[in-house]
Amino acid sequence: MATNTQLDQSLKQLKKRGVRITPQREIILTYLIGHHNHPSVETIRDGIDDKLPNLSVATIYNTLKLFVNNGLVIELPNKDGGLRYDFFGVPHYHAICENCGKIFDVFDDEYPDIVKHVQEVAHEKTGMTVTGAQLEVTGICPDCAKKMHLKK
Repeated sequence: MATNTQLDQSLKQLKKRGVRITPQREIILTYLIGHHNHPSVETIRDGIDDKLPNLSVATIYNTLKLFVNNGLVIELPNKDGGLRYDFFGVPHYHAICENCGKIFDVFDDEYPDIVKHVQEVAHEKTGMTVTGAQLEVTGICPDCAKKMHLKK
């Protein structure tokens, strides 16, 4: 489940930016903080259906977009062209299986330095004002490698 500290900090961040905290927003955020399954909108809807049985998919999409725009959540493209979502309260990167699409969170103490370096290089090479970065690596997960009889 969501830690109260992460939820409280996230709600404070939203309030500071003038975002009204509705019960729907709090329940969706609580779900994202407490689940590391990189859910789709449909998975979120199914996961909160007992608390908000009549919540529309449009409301979930709009809430997720609000969270993305406020830096609490990131969007992860799916192999099928859809999106999955991830709470980003603790910065991390992702390892994605090219075969099955499973997404692993990778927490690394050096992540902030890596991202800073990538952003600086991107700015130097392009002149772009960099506003963010998401890192991911791809490969074959251990389960797929075993099924495919691949060696490490």
